[in-house]
Amino acid sequence: MRSGIIAKKLGMTRIYTEEGAVVPVTVLKVDSVVVVGHKTAEKHGYVALQLGSGTPKIKRLSKAQRGTFAAAKVEPKRKLQEFRVDDAGMMPVGAEVTADHFVAGQFVDVTGTSKGKGFAGGMKRWNFKGLRATHGVSVSHRSIGSTGNRQDPGKVFKNKKMPGHLGDETVTTLNVVVVRTDKERGLILVKGSVPGSQGGWVSVRDAVKRKLPASAPQPGAFTAAVAAQ
Repeated sequence: MRSGIIAKKLGMTRIYTEEGAVVPVTVLKVDSVVVVGHKTAEKHGYVALQLGSGTPKIKRLSKAQRGTFAAAKVEPKRKLQEFRVDDAGMMPVGAEVTADHFVAGQFVDVTGTSKGKGFAGGMKRWNFKGLRATHGVSVSHRSIGSTGNRQDPGKVFKNKKMPGHLGDETVTTLNVVVVRTDKERGLILVKGSVPGSQGGWVSVRDAVKRKLPASAPQPGAFTAAVAAQ
């Protein structure tokens, strides 16, 4: 099992195939993704890689965080995330994971935080059709209607779909196709849309429901460790 990667969503665009077909793609930026630490079964009870990406403001780092990066001999990172791997998927601390970690045609799972919509009504949040436009209905055309029965059961059941907070949740899109990668510019182009707003962080992993291509690098695509100055 290979590690995933941290990326930043830049936005959407389109590319053209050699046949002239239009393919909508989301552009993901791989910004200096470095292995910060290891989690081992002997010490932590599980095996994982801790990756970091982005450049933070040093004044916002706690003393403990600075010590963690100093011990790993890597530059401080803004975003940290762990990825479960097996023993064969371990990469050395300080190694920089590159965009060609994934190959064109591969299926991946992309996880991000959906756009927050605030408080939304039943029609927007749950696709309710609302009440009738006429025949006695006035003012409350977009209301959700009845939420329960009469004396029996005499309450509204839990988890009833009602107006409330919409969005700002962790969402995973499965089986997204990698259209193209650009190692030099650190870009991954995936087909279609992925969760999150422009500039938001996402994590990209090998698809759990699809077979990993034989051309995918093992344990991953990375460059030599770079120590902090």
